Amino acid sequence: MARFTQSTCLTPLALAAVLLLSGCASFSQDGGMRTVSTLADVRTGAPAALAGEGGEEKLAALLAQPLDADSAVRIALMNNHGMKVALAELGASEADLVQAGRLRNPGLSFGRSHGSHGNEIDRGVSFDLAGLLTMPMRLNIERGRFEQAKLQAASSAVQLAADTRRAYFNAVAAVQTEQFMQRALLSAEAGAELATRLRQAGNWSRLDQARQQVFYADAVSDLARARHQALVTREHLTRLLGLWGKQTSFTLPSRLPDLPAQAAEAGNIEAQAMEQRLDVQSAKLDAHATASALGLSKVTGFVNVLDVGYTNKSSSEAPRENGYEVSLELPLFDWGSARNAKAQALYEQSLQRTAGTAVRARSEVREAYSSYRTAYDLARHYRDEVVPLRKTISHEVLLRYNGMLASVFELLADAREQVASVNGAIETQRDFWIAQTTLQSAINGSGPAEKE
Repeated sequence: MARFTQSTCLTPLALAAVLLLSGCASFSQDGGMRTVSTLADVRTGAPAALAGEGGEEKLAALLAQPLDADSAVRIALMNNHGMKVALAELGASEADLVQAGRLRNPGLSFGRSHGSHGNEIDRGVSFDLAGLLTMPMRLNIERGRFEQAKLQAASSAVQLAADTRRAYFNAVAAVQTEQFMQRALLSAEAGAELATRLRQAGNWSRLDQARQQVFYADAVSDLARARHQALVTREHLTRLLGLWGKQTSFTLPSRLPDLPAQAAEAGNIEAQAMEQRLDVQSAKLDAHATASALGLSKVTGFVNVLDVGYTNKSSSEAPRENGYEVSLELPLFDWGSARNAKAQALYEQSLQRTAGTAVRARSEVREAYSSYRTAYDLARHYRDEVVPLRKTISHEVLLRYNGMLASVFELLADAREQVASVNGAIETQRDFWIAQTTLQSAINGSGPAEKE
């Protein structure tokens, strides 16, 4: 530590420079929100007001209509409480930036002593000269951290959008499955009732009747599970949307969107991820900020505090005394080498973290595309092959039954087989939309989401 005082006061020009530099830092008009909104809008596919920017009227208008994926994302971005937390952290980071551009308040000292030589009065005003000298470097560091905070807030928005889309498709698929299981239950109930009548008439065996009854019992269980799953997925979506009370009565469509005509080609998705992924950009900024901090550590390796001030000493029995005093801590035990070594290690750590983030991003985007393409091919296979074949079989069995060429046994067995095929088609269609969301998140955001 070094402390420097002198009896001569600061010149008016030097004092004006101190006051000017210490007052140059101020808060921005938007608090970084414009940058965050720009980064998020191009990556979410649903430009919307972020948390704190939307109003109750806009929210009510979105909830008044059946939700689609984009409107669900808009609601989440403006209403999710976790998003509001992320934006509050952005405000705290800007406050740190502004604080770094301001000097510590000046210190005022006053002392009075009485002795054999009369009364002595000491007066002093001190300023943080070290803070003034290192202000540009500290500003540069905090500016980098503020940019990181913007990227983190945008990343939170992109992640929330992806999580909301996944939750939305799960919820709609659950609604579609529940509706189908209700129809399957009616069919199973009719089959069980018919089996009971045939058994009473002596036309069916006890084994055949039991088969139809167990099909009905399974249908009851399946419908109960489907209803619960519809509730679970809806509540997950509700939490992400930040809704409560009457707001939770929003309407979901009865079926998933149709598959696109063609699957997207892979193209140069790895290069896109390196350019667009927010975690990659954040890691690069972190390495740059750590490098700046290393420079600051070396500058202040020997001198941590340097104060300059005006001192005045007077006595009641002697004229005013002028002079100066210098105190300096000798670096006999701590030369700052440990701090510099730690800063160097932290910089190397940030470099390796950046490289690791890039490697993980490339791998995740390749994996996400494979999942996307597989899900599309399976969904199209069910749409173009399995479901049409099942319809053909059902039509033919019904014709044979009407022509008395097939028994009621075959008709009821075909109804049981339809359940698995239709449920498979719904699941593959849902998996495709989720895989598409995950692919976009792997390219634009910060990779796959954590499970709730």
